Amino acid sequence: MFKRILSASAGVILAATLLAGADQGEGKKKAGKAGAAAAAAAGDAAKGKELFEQCGVCHNADSEEKKMGPGLKGLYKRATLTNKKPVNDANVMEVLNNGGNGMPAYDSILSKEEKAHVLAYLHTL
Repeated sequence: MFKRILSASAGVILAATLLAGADQGEGKKKAGKAGAAAAAAAGDAAKGKELFEQCGVCHNADSEEKKMGPGLKGLYKRATLTNKKPVNDANVMEVLNNGGNGMPAYDSILSKEEKAHVLAYLHTL
């Protein structure tokens, strides 16, 4: 379980700032946006912080300075992700789920609950 959390959470935060891969149908996009917003609202930031601790090897939570991956302080205060999409729960979740740019997709690695916790924590940065 620890190895799964370690490898999954290390990539989660990197995925949130990388390009999203696949195009989706318009109906699927709308459903995804509603689902991502609901997930973040249902998440527990404290649990997300626990998951994120493993990500600290590659990502700064208290700085925008890049380590192996980008620093994530103020992620939700930024205008856009690196893929030029607006920073919002749906777009962060899309990157998290689909991965890209060397980042694996975490759609089937993290549970919906774990992803909700991570989103809730990212809002606190």
